[in-house]
Amino acid sequence: MKILAIDTTSGACSAALYADGRICEQFFRAERDHTRRLLPMVEAVLAEGQSSLTQVDALAVSQGPGSFTGLRIAISCVQGLAFAADKPVVPVSSLAVLSRGARRSHPDWGDAPVLAALDARMQEVYWGLYPPGEGANALLADAVSTPEQVVSSLKSVGFLTADTASTNCSLYAVGPGWEYPALAALKPLAVSTESAIHAQDIAVLAAELWQRGIQVSAEELEPAYLRNEVTWKKRARIRQR
Repeated sequence: MKILAIDTTSGACSAALYADGRICEQFFRAERDHTRRLLPMVEAVLAEGQSSLTQVDALAVSQGPGSFTGLRIAISCVQGLAFAADKPVVPVSSLAVLSRGARRSHPDWGDAPVLAALDARMQEVYWGLYPPGEGANALLADAVSTPEQVVSSLKSVGFLTADTASTNCSLYAVGPGWEYPALAALKPLAVSTESAIHAQDIAVLAAELWQRGIQVSAEELEPAYLRNEVTWKKRARIRQR
C-alpha cells in the first residue's frame, strides 16, 4: 500500500510517501512560498521511495481545520494530482494529525488522551480530543469554541471535574491554542505548543482510513473550516472596524 500525503495547514510545508510501513518525508518550515516548494517536495519523496504518482494507491491531505489559505493550497494541489493520476483522496483531520505527531515526538507520553488545539483567532480555538494510541478517531469531535467553552465541554462529559482549574488534569496538550490562559490553567500532564503538522503523520493515519474504505474523489474533497456562515460574517465585521 502506498499513500502520498501533502500538508500546508500551518507555518510549514511537507510531503510524505507511506509505502508498506516505510515513510519518506520532506518537511520545511515556511510561512510563504508553499506553492513553489510543494511540487518539488512531492517529486523528492516519490524519487526517494522509488515510486511514481501512478503507483500510489491514494493521496492524502489535511482537510482542516486550519489556515484558510494553507488548506486551499494543499487541497488544490492534491486535487490536481488526483485528477491527473485518477486516484482517490483520503482526507484527514489536522487535529488528529497534530495529536499523532505529538505522541510520535513524545514516546514517554502515557495512556491519557491528547487535546489538540489550534488558534482559530477571534479568541477561539479549533480543538479535538483524541484517545491514547495513534488512531484517527476522536473522543470528542473536532469543533471551534472559545477556550472557556472547551473547558465547559470537557467538564460536561466527565473529563474534568468542577475544580479542575486549580489542579492537574489527566490530559496531554498539543498545539498553539494551549497558549490561551483558560486552557493553560488546566495544568495538563505535558504541553507541546510548538508541534507542527507533518505529512508523515497524515500518511500513516490515511493508511488506516484507506483500509477502512474511507476515501473521496478529487471532486468531493472539501476543506473542513468548522466555522459557520455567522462566524465568517462576524470576522468580516471585525475587519471593517
